[in-house]
Amino acid sequence: MKKINIGGMNASQVALGIMRMSDKSKEDAAKAIEAAVESGINYIDTADIYGGGESSKRFKEALALTSIKRDDLYIQSKGGIINPNGSDIPYGNRYDFSKQHLITTVDAELQRLGVDYLDAFLLHRPDTLMDPNEIAEAFNELETAGKVRHFGVSNFNPMQVELVQSAVSQKLEFNQLQFGIMHTGMIDFGMHTNMFDDRSVNHDGEILEYSRLKDMTIQAWSPYQYGFFDGVFINNDKFPELNNKMKEIADIYGVTKNAIATAWILRHPVKDQVILGSMNPTHIKESAAGGSVEITGQEWYDIYFAAGNDLP
Repeated sequence: MKKINIGGMNASQVALGIMRMSDKSKEDAAKAIEAAVESGINYIDTADIYGGGESSKRFKEALALTSIKRDDLYIQSKGGIINPNGSDIPYGNRYDFSKQHLITTVDAELQRLGVDYLDAFLLHRPDTLMDPNEIAEAFNELETAGKVRHFGVSNFNPMQVELVQSAVSQKLEFNQLQFGIMHTGMIDFGMHTNMFDDRSVNHDGEILEYSRLKDMTIQAWSPYQYGFFDGVFINNDKFPELNNKMKEIADIYGVTKNAIATAWILRHPVKDQVILGSMNPTHIKESAAGGSVEITGQEWYDIYFAAGNDLP
């Protein structure tokens, strides 16, 4: 498994996202964690709203069943979305980046996860009412108290990142964005510069180029999904050309299509991590294997074309 340096963290380039862990028994959740670690994954991603807080609690229970130590892992959480999914999540339907809410969120996540600190904490989708100075106060308090070591954002465009970064003293090291073979808007826009077709529309504010310039890690969420949680594209009859091309390339490297879907993201020169969302140990191992595969530039483009994309 390839590693990347993120603010001094020697992080695996593939991470395990535990959004769906709340649906598993603690025994099955433990098997998922073990499969991830056996595959070279040392980075865990969660959020306070996943399973209404239950995913983080289940992780705590599951980790206790393994021989894996907390210090063997980098644990990351996100906060700021108010959603009435669980009894211990504040009621409402909004985003909230107030100082008090951010601090309360981290304290609650530390308790759910059964840890003393988070390796990283991300603002979970941009709050248009956010006060950057208030965020800065929260980050400073969390860092000084030893509760959070690294900070970032999720689903932010470049100017939103700049707005927050203008106030906070800590470098914003992450931006968690949907990115994968069937979610390539960040790439399409750049390819179709100076064109008038649909792919030339700028939806993301040059976030890909911005991230490269700022050495900001893009964490790719839902890397195997098409649409907005419409389903997976791997082994999906809706995408025969793509699956045939992925199978052809997978056979060359002796891996599965899951691994190639991972390798395709990691082949891009932006500093990135792939967040696996599966709780199936076999799928975790197959997908994580892509962290050790480096496809060629032509193979990358062949997959891009097979997914229905083109070049001007």
